[in-house]
Order: sequence, then structure tokens, then C-alpha cells
Amino acid sequence: MKHTLTPQRYLILGAVMLTASVGDTLLSRGMSQVGPVDLHHLGLLLHALTNINVIAGILLLIGFFASYTTALSWADLTFVMPATAFGYVVIALLSRFWLHEYLSPYRWAGIVLIVCAVGFVANGPSRTDHPDLDLMDSGVGR
Repeated sequence: MKHTLTPQRYLILGAVMLTASVGDTLLSRGMSQVGPVDLHHLGLLLHALTNINVIAGILLLIGFFASYTTALSWADLTFVMPATAFGYVVIALLSRFWLHEYLSPYRWAGIVLIVCAVGFVANGPSRTDHPDLDLMDSGVGR
């Protein structure tokens, strides 16, 4: 049973990718401003909650969780994760040009391999056929 992706579902997959990528990048930026946190300085975690980048990152990751659970409600995990793997490219670009991190050629090669591998999975159905689960969903056997 192959489901077609509607424009709304493409938007959900895009939201999963962008909210996770930008949210993680904001958290990284905010925590680099806060400084190292260890068992002896746990109070810095409370201080981190006053950093605007950390707050924005947390809010975006809440948005990620909402869009991710929405995508999982109509598609298998084995479809959703590869379909949003382009987020690795977004994180790499944000890290390189916004956070000014160095990315080695090996990291770039790994990102290219991930994106190429997504092509193998992208042509599959968004929900694979599960006869046993479909039977349970129909209420048979209650």
C-alpha cells in the first residue's frame, strides 16, 4: 500500500528537518555562550535557561517534536528518518557559516554519502504493508 505525499505532508517533513536543524544549532550557540557544564556546576543549566539562544532552541525542538510525531502518525520510522536526512546538510551549513565551525573533508564526504543514500529509501512507500497491524487497527478480535 503506497501512500502519496500531499503538499501538507511535505511541509511536515520540511518542518521536522528545519526545526531540528535550527533548534540544535541555536542550542549549540547558546551553550557555547554559557560555558562548560559538569556535575560540579549544574547551576549553569538553570543559567542557560536565561540565554535567548537556548530558549529559542528549546522552542524549536518542541516544534520538531510536534511535527515529528505528526509525521510518524502517517508514515513509518524507516521512511520519516531518511526523508528528513537532508537536515544533516542544513546543520553542516549552519555550523560552518553561522557558528564558524571547521568541517573536515571527511565530514563533508560523510554528509554527501548520507544524502545519496536517502535516494535509495525515498522511492519506497511512506507506510509499509503490515497485515497484522491493519487487522488490529480494524478492531477484529476484540
